[in-house]
Amino acid sequence: MVLLGGESKLVGVDTTSRHPASLTKLPSVGYQRQLAAEGILALRPDLLLGSEEMGPPPVLEQLAVAGVRIERLTARAELDSLQANLKRLGQLLGDEAAAQRAFADYQARLQTQQQWVEQAQRSQEAPGVLLLLGHSGGSPLVGGIDTAADWLISRAGGRNLASHNGYKALSSEALLALDPQVVVVADRALEGDAARQALLQQNPALAGTRAAREGRLLALDPTLLVGGLGPRVPDGLAMLAAGFYPASPPLTAEAKREP
Repeated sequence: MVLLGGESKLVGVDTTSRHPASLTKLPSVGYQRQLAAEGILALRPDLLLGSEEMGPPPVLEQLAVAGVRIERLTARAELDSLQANLKRLGQLLGDEAAAQRAFADYQARLQTQQQWVEQAQRSQEAPGVLLLLGHSGGSPLVGGIDTAADWLISRAGGRNLASHNGYKALSSEALLALDPQVVVVADRALEGDAARQALLQQNPALAGTRAAREGRLLALDPTLLVGGLGPRVPDGLAMLAAGFYPASPPLTAEAKREP
């Protein structure tokens, strides 16, 4: 929406819409899966635009009855889905040419990323990876097949060790048995040695993995896993790939930074 020049039309955003930073200055309508009709109607929108993940359905029905147009875009992490989403946004904003250019640029960036991974794999083995959600004690949720987590791991050149579908809890025993070489933690707060040490203290099983022993714990902004492929995903892929293949020069300057 912002990339296609539609930011000035926004009257509110949900809690996962944090980029660019200017969006945080807009009124919040809450988490996309737990919207409330009253707060949205108070902003007097003509259109509620979101992914197929937004809800709950009774609230969307209430908004529609009140005259708010509902547009739901697919949240699947696929290029075809992204192309369809951009096309629809271009139609809504009256600039389909800009949407076509945005998709072409996105494709080009992913192609460059793929070439980088292929080059790195000539001298380095693809690491076994797990991506964790809700890591604070207990059994963390792990991204399996047919998830945005799986797509990110694969496109960054890793092997997702989780063979289940969707996001499921993984026991300590299972985590130790898989013994990932790299663990990606979807948490913006996991920065610096102190944060990593606190994470390992809260999760003894994680501390026993090869990833922890070798210091290969990577942080990922969890909003990259929400709503399908967004404009920041290529940078996220470059960061993950740099962590997966540390012996290769990073694709971007940003990827050099500690996540």
